[in-house]
Amino acid sequence: RLSPRGYMGLHLTIGVLLLIGAAWLFGGIAQDVVAGDPLTVIDKNVAEWFHERQTPGVTTTMQLVTELASATWVTGVMMVAALVLWWRRYWFRMLALVLVIPGGMGLNVLMKIAFHRHRPSFAKSFLIFHGYSFPSGHTMAATLLYGVLAAFAVISLDAWRWQVGAVLGAFVMVLLVGFSRVYLGAHYLSDVLGAAAAGLAWLALCLTAVDTLRRSLDRMD
Repeated sequence: RLSPRGYMGLHLTIGVLLLIGAAWLFGGIAQDVVAGDPLTVIDKNVAEWFHERQTPGVTTTMQLVTELASATWVTGVMMVAALVLWWRRYWFRMLALVLVIPGGMGLNVLMKIAFHRHRPSFAKSFLIFHGYSFPSGHTMAATLLYGVLAAFAVISLDAWRWQVGAVLGAFVMVLLVGFSRVYLGAHYLSDVLGAAAAGLAWLALCLTAVDTLRRSLDRMD
């Protein structure tokens, strides 16, 4: 289970551990949201705290940051990445890209409908958001997009410093997008945390499945 070259080795072990851990975290957050546990009280306090301290300058900045996970941006980056992968004939990575992003965003829509949680509401707010709140679509999109790009970078880069940098870069992007959603009042804190956990679980599932398929086909050759 710890051999990096084995068919059912290190890649599968890490993938399963990430999947189980992220799914467990999402389940705990979702349970609190459904049951109205103390986490939802923290949600409201955090939302009110940021709303009362919004300033025009920071709000404009956060609106720009949140666009780093907008549907237009994510689709554009995904298409460019797909073209590069197609040009270099990285078929399994292209399969992973298609499963991770469109598949993950489809899953997000289904979860929003299933939980049908309403977005934060304030007495005075000039920002209007539509749709259900849990889990955050922008945060999940950021987790999927920057997570899969970081995974490709780790595979392609040899120096561990660059590999760690790619992972940290993806983490920072997700953190910024998630923070922007809470600051703007588009989502509660638990919406963001739940989306990151769900995105990581889906990312781990897709990458592990595709890599296992690749190794299985290699063994058959």
